[in-house]
Amino acid sequence: MRHAVPVGDAISAARPRPRPTPGGGDGRQCGTARLRAGRRRSGLRGRCRLCDTAAMIRTATPADVPVIHTLIRELAEYEKAPDEARATREQLFEALFGEHPAAFAHVAQAPDGEVVGFALWFLNFSTWRGVHGIYLEDLYVRPEARGAGHGKALLRELARICAERGYERLEWSVLDWNRPSIAFYESLGARPQDEWTVYRLTDGALTALARQA
Repeated sequence: MRHAVPVGDAISAARPRPRPTPGGGDGRQCGTARLRAGRRRSGLRGRCRLCDTAAMIRTATPADVPVIHTLIRELAEYEKAPDEARATREQLFEALFGEHPAAFAHVAQAPDGEVVGFALWFLNFSTWRGVHGIYLEDLYVRPEARGAGHGKALLRELARICAERGYERLEWSVLDWNRPSIAFYESLGARPQDEWTVYRLTDGALTALARQA
């Protein structure tokens, strides 16, 4: 997975469409938000973490595909691999909003509603735990928006979905040179799986194996 998380969030994974309803985005006010509004009317003050996340993060819609595609390209540039980001807008639309979605996404918004980041994720399954988990494929926040908490809010929303559905893992990969992101993730309680090495078959090697008798 490719990741850039905010320095200061510290730098810089959706509810599926209404079908399995993984989380927020239907426009309804949560109970905590109603309580917070009541506190304001009564002159009380206090931050509501759930409401802060709800204001900053929402489920992606088909209209977000162009900006998500652009953000994926920006992330590839950040990770010095622009030529590897070959997915088209059409492929992204089909993966997120086709008849059988393969992935899901949330977007992070600035106060004016501009999309400044995203998390794209899909479900995996643990044979040891016997339940699904979330694999976070991409997490990215634009440099000018970093430090405002968008990266943490995206991760918090995915953690909320896990807790709500009984998923027991939220996993992702990070480049070993991306020290700011690593420090950020470890500050949240995430731990590296140092005993594992990731292997991948792609391009010519994948085709060659498929053709073996």
